Amino acid sequence: MAVRLKQHWASGLALAQWIASQPEVERVLHPALPSDSGHAIWKRDFLGASGLFSVVLKPVQREAYAAFIDGLKLYGIGASWGGYESLVMPFDPREARSVTRWPHAGPSFRVHAGLEAIDDLVADMEAGFKRLRQALT
Repeated sequence: MAVRLKQHWASGLALAQWIASQPEVERVLHPALPSDSGHAIWKRDFLGASGLFSVVLKPVQREAYAAFIDGLKLYGIGASWGGYESLVMPFDPREARSVTRWPHAGPSFRVHAGLEAIDDLVADMEAGFKRLRQALT
């Protein structure tokens, strides 16, 4: 289990850093990223992270977002974050929040980086962003 969790962390962090560099991304919510609002607490209290994080895109049309998500090959759609496989799960917390307002207008999704090769995971996301861009033109 220790070896597997180290791989989830390494892949998740590498994937989060790559996704954060995409122009369509408003924010990546991953505590190990210095840009995350909880990074100082994470750094103080933790020695690692998991492969689970969230991505907030800038506002895009529903069709472009669907082209991005629906064409992913290595990422299953699901919320079973304890497995070995990579997953994505679109979410919209605006309806569920009752205490604080979700400050983002664009679509969001959760990512669980599994045990697939990081180059393959990035390539699949890259193809997704390419589909998203094509749908916007």
